[in-house]
Amino acid sequence: MKNFFTSLLGALVALLIFSVGGGLLVLGLLVAIAALGSSEKAAPAIERGSYLVFDLSTNISDAPPAVDLSPLGGRDESIQLRTVTRALRAAAQDERIAGVYLTGDIAPAAFGSGYAALKEVRGALADFKAAGKPITAYLTYATTKSYYLASIASDLVIDPYGVIMMPGLASEPVFFAGAFEKLGINVQVTRVGKYKSAVEPFTRREMSVENREEVQKLLNDIWSGLLADIGPSRDILPASIQATVDAEGLIRPEAARTAHLVDRVAYRDEVYDALKARTGRLGSKEPFKQVSLVDYAKVAKEPRVLGKKSGDAAAKSANRGARIAVVYAEGEIVDGEGGSGDIGGNRFSRELRKLRQDDHVKAVVLRVNSPGGSASASEVIQREIRLIKKVKPVIISMGSYAASGGYWISAYGDRIFAEPTTVTGSIGVFGIQFDIKKLANDFGVTFDSVKTGKFADTLTISRPKTPEELAVLQRMVDWIYGEFVAKVAEGRKLTPEKVEEIAQGRVWSGAEALAIGLVDELGGLDEAISYAAEKAGLGGNYRMVEYPRPKDLFEAVQDLLGTAASRYGQSSRLAAAMTARIESELQSLRLLNDPNGIYARMPMSLNIR
Repeated sequence: MKNFFTSLLGALVALLIFSVGGGLLVLGLLVAIAALGSSEKAAPAIERGSYLVFDLSTNISDAPPAVDLSPLGGRDESIQLRTVTRALRAAAQDERIAGVYLTGDIAPAAFGSGYAALKEVRGALADFKAAGKPITAYLTYATTKSYYLASIASDLVIDPYGVIMMPGLASEPVFFAGAFEKLGINVQVTRVGKYKSAVEPFTRREMSVENREEVQKLLNDIWSGLLADIGPSRDILPASIQATVDAEGLIRPEAARTAHLVDRVAYRDEVYDALKARTGRLGSKEPFKQVSLVDYAKVAKEPRVLGKKSGDAAAKSANRGARIAVVYAEGEIVDGEGGSGDIGGNRFSRELRKLRQDDHVKAVVLRVNSPGGSASASEVIQREIRLIKKVKPVIISMGSYAASGGYWISAYGDRIFAEPTTVTGSIGVFGIQFDIKKLANDFGVTFDSVKTGKFADTLTISRPKTPEELAVLQRMVDWIYGEFVAKVAEGRKLTPEKVEEIAQGRVWSGAEALAIGLVDELGGLDEAISYAAEKAGLGGNYRMVEYPRPKDLFEAVQDLLGTAASRYGQSSRLAAAMTARIESELQSLRLLNDPNGIYARMPMSLNIR
């Protein structure tokens, strides 16, 4: 460790000398190192009768964190979905844990804390409650996502000046066509699928009829699923919840209590006093007995492994060392290696290849939480899936999103699991071409060219595409779409005509996807893992491993020193030019790096809130 610090500090000093702009980076890293040296946290002491405190404001991601910074201590900004569900199920069996206390408000980041992930968390909370242990939830300014989780509580409390902000679901895309026109940026599109609306933000000023139709149906399906879960927990009909939502919009405490959406109205200190009484500290100046879910997860014993334990000694011996690999495909699918938070086709397929060649890995569970992206990168990944399937089972677990390219890489799974609220399908393809001729001309900049063939400069951004060039690009898009449909038909054992009927770029909820044959079963990651064990004949005799693994601190620092400066400069220019919302929308353009300019991606602006 001493050598590590010596080498690292030397590198930081060199960076400081040669880069004035690196000062803040160096300072930040030095602070982190100082924290590392003084934050050797002991395992939490868990008193009998403690409550597990679950802070909902921690973003819930499908994949493990890209970097393992646990040695630095401090508050975790993100927690893995399976860490949450594993901790809750372990706590249900742990005699030291008396209950769960839910607090905070869900704050999604990137692809985290989507409705499909929250349904899995809610399922784990329901199992905890079914074990006879109480759940107390305290609401202040609760969004739909926060209330959806909190509604499972046995004691649901709202602050007297709080509010349930659950007016229904909405998706509000941003359109740039008018701005591009004023700037002199031209956009030309080639696509297949009347519902393939990913290009609309750059070509229109409002939603198309088809896009409005598909998004309305998707929102209706997801909303109905939420009400169907909330209703039984609160012992009220979904229609009654809808009536309250429509009457109130933003639901105040008394209205929430009258409608049975909450059990009582109380201040936080009153809730704390009640928790003190339950944990044997009534009248004490100490807080109620508690342990945070994040800390508990680090020491919690793994609950009983899913699947049946084999009593056959020979079977146990044969399966010794057997593993099920859970591989997380979370983020945009991009060509090449990709960056942090992206699914780089080359990097991801390389990981899959290692698992295919590893004889200890008996089955692969691919957890997909992706809106898609590069068509060529999706095919690179799907190729490895097909090769793995020849030698071991491949089970697909769809998270909040598994659409377009996300569905492309899923189509050949031996069995596909999705949640009712999963956004999937979007079987369609598009190409998008920009040119800046007018913008450049306005500043006196002109272009000329010399070429050896009619189509040599087709991909230029200096001028619009000719009708012949657009025809060439359209043929490419048509071909990729035909391949997409054929692959789905083969993987799902459907006729091409049936796939064509449900394709057209349309997004579907997981519940609808089950009805039309795009998925096999409704369920979460645990169900997919259990099925993989059964398919591989492992029973309960296996070890689960996860990929990609988090980088350790040393690897993270190396990457940070190599890339942070350039990335900081790019994000600074964007932040200075536009709001965070617009930056998020335009970020999608950076990820459009398919070498053929052809994409299998769901609508870029489908941000459900």
